[in-house]
Amino acid sequence: MSAAPDASDRAGSAEGGDASDALLRPVRPLNAFEDTVERLLQTIRLGVLHPGESLPPERELAVRLGVSRDTVREAIKSLADAGYLVSRRGRYGGTFLADALPAPSAEEVRFTRADIDDALRLREVLEVGAARLAAGRTLTATERDALWNRLADVRGSETEAYRRLDSRLHLAIAEAAGVPSLVPLVAQNRMRLNELLDRIPLLARNIEHSDEQHEAIVMAILAGDADSAAQTMTAHVWASAALLHGFLD
Repeated sequence: MSAAPDASDRAGSAEGGDASDALLRPVRPLNAFEDTVERLLQTIRLGVLHPGESLPPERELAVRLGVSRDTVREAIKSLADAGYLVSRRGRYGGTFLADALPAPSAEEVRFTRADIDDALRLREVLEVGAARLAAGRTLTATERDALWNRLADVRGSETEAYRRLDSRLHLAIAEAAGVPSLVPLVAQNRMRLNELLDRIPLLARNIEHSDEQHEAIVMAILAGDADSAAQTMTAHVWASAALLHGFLD
């Protein structure tokens, strides 16, 4: 059973905010185990929780996901067996994300040009729309701080953490759109996209360019400039498309 997280873990979990709420939502009854594994994987692989951070207690996860504690326990055990989670005993025990997550295998799945285009076109629909909606809203101080913090995180990240923190920024933009059901859609598409991105190298110049575009997108959202936010997000999406087609086609 997962113990309640200590103060540092609670602080880390709070950073996830609405993304955690949106991803850890009730699952479909007929696929309770599979959906529970999927939701937990989304929070792990999209960086809503940090490596080494504690999962919420089993009781809380069961309530949030609308499943039994047995289902949560089975899902956690499966992910622990796969190397994503570790259990610790004692006063500060519980279930924690592994410090080093399993690396994807380049041989697991083959992608066609159609697969790449499908993921990228859906990304354009979802994320350009999210940026435009976010810029059109009057954001709360908490929402504005979340965007700034996520932007600062990705700009200051080490190379090995870049994909995770990049995902967190894009989820924060989806949260800022003010449409709760949009966040899990962006997260699901982001999982597909990261499977593709994990198959190509991180290029220093591309990271610099992405950071510039990230800042321009966030600045446009905070300034309420919907057209600029949407245009820059569109350019950002298709910059990734160019690299993916170049390396994977």
